[in-house]
Amino acid sequence: MANTIIITGAGSGIGRVTARTFLAAGWRVGLIGRREEALRESADGQAGALVLPCDVCDAGAVDAAFDRAAAEWGRLDVLFNNAGTGLVTQTPDEVDPDEFRRVIEVNVNGVFICARAAFRVMRAQDPQGGRIINNGSVSAHAPRPGSIAYTTSKHAVTGITRSVSLDGRAFNIACGQIDIGNALTDMAVAMTRGVPQADGSLKVEPVMDAQVVADTVMHMASLPEGANVQFVTVMATNMPFVGRG
Repeated sequence: MANTIIITGAGSGIGRVTARTFLAAGWRVGLIGRREEALRESADGQAGALVLPCDVCDAGAVDAAFDRAAAEWGRLDVLFNNAGTGLVTQTPDEVDPDEFRRVIEVNVNGVFICARAAFRVMRAQDPQGGRIINNGSVSAHAPRPGSIAYTTSKHAVTGITRSVSLDGRAFNIACGQIDIGNALTDMAVAMTRGVPQADGSLKVEPVMDAQVVADTVMHMASLPEGANVQFVTVMATNMPFVGRG
């Protein structure tokens, strides 16, 4: 029987590359996102794909999507909790509180809601257990200039990862986090043109192929029972992270 994974934010970027990587490896993949057409493009007609359009911030819709996947597959092995959003570079006084709340809603509440749904399914299935992989960021460690909403949200994701990892022990549910730096997706194209630095300058930054991220998630997801990558940082080698600021 093929392994099973649900990937959120699967309609573009890292989510799309990761979904296609797992499908190519013979996994059954549930693709979650708000845009059904984009999810179908990511699925690319593969037989193992299950398109599950929903908003990760809608707990009822998320629960229904996870229940549908569990009913169709018989079990859920892995969640890649990938969906996220950000804001343009702004100092704290320029950030609209409603926009701050929107980032927290997606990047924190959405991650919690999906982890909650996966935990529920994994705890109830027989044999019990599974694996949850949260998409953090190098911003979970050090901020970029003008990124208070995104940085706050990614620090919170680390808290979710640690809590789920601890609470999952009794139920054979592992939880880890991948912290990504400068993977080249539509969101990261700006890196190739010049982005703000801590010294006030604008500089082009090195980027890496998003496939590297997908391959790392595959490694994390494929570990044997009883082993876990708790945290891993995957980044463009020469990006300004070590020494940022």
